[in-house]
Amino acid sequence: MNQLKYYRASDLVGTAKSRKDGQRGMLPFSPAQLWRMVKTGAFPAPVKLSAGVTAFPAHKVDAWMSDHGGAAA
Repeated sequence: MNQLKYYRASDLVGTAKSRKDGQRGMLPFSPAQLWRMVKTGAFPAPVKLSAGVTAFPAHKVDAWMSDHGGAAA
């Protein structure tokens, strides 16, 4: 059975608390920048998994990171 993998926004860019503590996510930009990029179509859109869970399909994020060298465009 093929299971899909997902990333939460906090996995990608961290949280306010983790960023304050010096810990970043997988991507080198802020949560606000992530959502601006999603809005403009520069980053893959998340999907709604349930009423309280929104996540990014890992295969799309991994492809974007591969295309962009893991850095913001």
